[in-house]
Amino acid sequence: MPTVAIVEGIKIQFFAREHPPAHFHAVYAEYRAQIDIESLAVRRGSLPPAKLAIMKAWAGPRREALMRAWDAVLAKQRPEKIV
Repeated sequence: MPTVAIVEGIKIQFFAREHPPAHFHAVYAEYRAQIDIESLAVRRGSLPPAKLAIMKAWAGPRREALMRAWDAVLAKQRPEKIV
């Protein structure tokens, strides 16, 4: 499960056995959420509201980088870090 970024304590991760639609995992303390890359909607799980807002503000302008990471994981490659 490569971590591509850590944003205000939120780990942004992809898992080796990913499945469509394109998404990433946001992990903060005991919270876990699966986030759709295109819409940034929470598909499963949850984050505290303030952390969800931070994650969405970070991810919005980085959708292309998140999609590259998604594609790399599906190709069994290690995704690059996202800043």
